[in-house]
Amino acid sequence: MVRLRDFRPDDLDAVRGIVGDDRVTYFLSFNSRGTEQARAMLHDLIERAARQPRTDYYLAITPLEPVTPAETDRVVGFARLLLSGQRAARLGYAVAHDYQGRGYAGDAARTLLDFAFGALQLHRVTGAVAPDNTAGITSVERLGFTREGVLRDHVHTNGAWRDSILYSILAHEWNAERD
Repeated sequence: MVRLRDFRPDDLDAVRGIVGDDRVTYFLSFNSRGTEQARAMLHDLIERAARQPRTDYYLAITPLEPVTPAETDRVVGFARLLLSGQRAARLGYAVAHDYQGRGYAGDAARTLLDFAFGALQLHRVTGAVAPDNTAGITSVERLGFTREGVLRDHVHTNGAWRDSILYSILAHEWNAERD
């Protein structure tokens, strides 16, 4: 359904369309970003992808079967696996408003979890979801994540502190789902 790839300089318009849209960033850990902030973010993502050893897989989501020719290789979202701690990582993802509800986020997350527990041989992956993000909660629970608790005043975004619900999944739980 989706393909994940590293970001490229020509992805700026798509990145700006995602991180500059309040409807998308409302549930993320950062405020909407303008053109120059999106450009700086994209530059940073490209730079981080080249570092060795790689500890941050911040990848572009593109539809595997685009609806229109204009969508071929078009970035419709991002998925991130940030390595943290002992054989652990944090998962995050977002999809442009016009592409939400098509299963892209779930497919990207499954692909990253296969990578995390396969090639990277991680033991644990966590995800933090805003308490009022019902679609995000449904998504992580569908993926098999377990709710661990609430991180109080976890992020400062949209002018206020916000809690996050912490979820996790362990390698043996993910692999049991695949058997």
